Amino acid sequence: LRFSLPMFPEASGQLTWLIFALSAVAVIYTSLVALVQGDMKKLIAYSSVAHMAIVTIGLFAFNRQGIEGAMIMMLSHGLVSGALFLCVGVIYDRLHTREIARYGGLSINMPRYAMFFLFFTMASIGLPGTSGFVAEFLALMGTYQVSTWIALLCTTSIILGAAYMLYLYRRIAYGEIKSEEVRGMADLDRRELWLLAPIAAVVLWMGVYPESFLAPMRKDVGVLLQRIDRAAPTSDSQPTPGNPAAAPAAAAHHETTPGKAH
Repeated sequence: LRFSLPMFPEASGQLTWLIFALSAVAVIYTSLVALVQGDMKKLIAYSSVAHMAIVTIGLFAFNRQGIEGAMIMMLSHGLVSGALFLCVGVIYDRLHTREIARYGGLSINMPRYAMFFLFFTMASIGLPGTSGFVAEFLALMGTYQVSTWIALLCTTSIILGAAYMLYLYRRIAYGEIKSEEVRGMADLDRRELWLLAPIAAVVLWMGVYPESFLAPMRKDVGVLLQRIDRAAPTSDSQPTPGNPAAAPAAAAHHETTPGKAH
């Protein structure tokens, strides 16, 4: 945003195909790797890579929707992934392990923790009403205007993201409590609530009323678009305009010969 696109727009435009290809591979590969992780922190880290791939395709779409979506995604990712890492840290402080298999049934003895963890899990997936939905929708809409196939490939991040995040939540929050150590884990204290609640409020605010976050960046995005407009990639999804059909009255008039006119 600060160097590559405004300073080297044509070079960036020539490498758009490479960025799109690498981003599509990153989305699919890191999501599949996240599915098989046994460490909570590694799983969230791989999901972060997938989200950053959505950022790059949005930026290199060279249109307003893509760039605004990428910027919202960066804001959303910083909040949601940070909150998820905080959630991991909360239970790590109590059990001193990040192995998913050691947990289970936390919704029984830690209901407030399970509620916050579920909210941030849904935000990471892109549930409507959260910041993740606004970011992914705008970035993918901007990408679709440039490349239909890349947009379809990157849309798999929503499906795969739901798969690994909900699988993580099910293994941690549901099921039977596996040990007495887990049974003795205390719910969120006041300090932890004060850490997570403001983040949840901003994530919800960004999802319900994104205009308050989009408006301050709109002028700068417009200036950037003026610089990079000449290097924008050719779209493969815009319909080709044809010749307008003649009006019925005009067509009948042309078909009538002068000798038959009354």
